[in-house]
Amino acid sequence: MLIATTGRGYQVKRPSKPAIGTMLANLQRDNRYLTLERQDEGREGDWYIQVWFCDNNTYRLEYRDGVPAEHFQTQTVSQDKVLQALLGWVAGESAWSAGFMWNNIGHMFASPAPEDDESKLTS
Repeated sequence: MLIATTGRGYQVKRPSKPAIGTMLANLQRDNRYLTLERQDEGREGDWYIQVWFCDNNTYRLEYRDGVPAEHFQTQTVSQDKVLQALLGWVAGESAWSAGFMWNNIGHMFASPAPEDDESKLTS
């Protein structure tokens, strides 16, 4: 099941294309993000795409394909490009991510190695 959540905590199960467009258009300083998450039985991990409305009026778009190592980020000024990416991701289109330069930021979500934890304790 697809669930949309906004920065204000508003949640919609199985959102329509117009609802996704409206939620994106309503992003502003007090409602900065929109997350679309797939919550399917039998699908392990985190599967989502999210957009963050930044102070400089740009959009930071991120998606995760199941595991932290598969977490990517890009930025754009185009609300229309973000909408097309969101709708393409929801529809499962293979080319939804084309037109962006994606950076893998999975390292930001990796758990520290056990030896890293020990070295912090002895430092």
